[in-house]
Amino acid sequence: MASGNMKDIKRRIKSVESTKQITKAMQLVASSKLRKAKERAESAQPFFEAFYDTMAQIQSENRDFSSIFTNSGKTAKHLLIVIAGDRGLAGGFNTNIIKLAAERTEALGRENVKILSVGKKAVEYYRKHGFDVFAEYPGIAEGMKIHIASHISKRITASFAKGEIASVEVIFTTYVSPLTQNAVYRRVLPVEIPQTKSESVVGQIPVYEPSAEAVFNGLVPKYIAGVLYSSIVDSFASEQASRRNAMENATDNADTMISDLSLLYNRARQASITQEITEIIGGAKQM
Repeated sequence: MASGNMKDIKRRIKSVESTKQITKAMQLVASSKLRKAKERAESAQPFFEAFYDTMAQIQSENRDFSSIFTNSGKTAKHLLIVIAGDRGLAGGFNTNIIKLAAERTEALGRENVKILSVGKKAVEYYRKHGFDVFAEYPGIAEGMKIHIASHISKRITASFAKGEIASVEVIFTTYVSPLTQNAVYRRVLPVEIPQTKSESVVGQIPVYEPSAEAVFNGLVPKYIAGVLYSSIVDSFASEQASRRNAMENATDNADTMISDLSLLYNRARQASITQEITEIIGGAKQM
């Protein structure tokens, strides 16, 4: 009996050790991808902030400013850009983003919501639950390029300009620290720029050709592309951080299980030896 129990424990230890090797490898891969994603996000941020500053300057310098991108459309439809992951095993990363998107959907009314899903997990979820899908972009986060974001931005701004959607929100996970990633949402259309006083002095106000509105409208798709690029890269970094934490916890749990199983194995082995000694002694007395 003890021998059979020892074999089961030994088999279980080998199984846990194999799982530990996998989780440890995934932890290291996630750490490497996280570092690269953070570098991409940080290097791109100043460039796209410049677009926003220029747009704010145009609006502040023109009192009679008006743009189709600063006013909500007449339709009741709202576009939610939901950025999830392409893989699982990342703790609550995908669950949290879907949950936040569900809250926004409930607040806006499901019948008034269109979904642009980024990431395989978001694509699978909204296909399965029969949402009104505007577009799908699985598997783009890891190799994200600005031209992909520009393509998505042009589709969104064209639909908004036609009055097909009234607003656009991006729902993604932002990287705060290696241990903290928060699911957040951000409205990107209509463009909301705080009214600020221009720092330009008399005689130095720029002249925009063909008009300030035309320049502003030309910048908006690039600005939206920047928001999308930053959000997707930020979300990808958060996914890797969440996966690394999950795999680190799994590795630690595997170590604990191996330690507990080893203790059980040693106890079973000791019991087996004790039993054999007892049987030898009993046989010697009978002789």
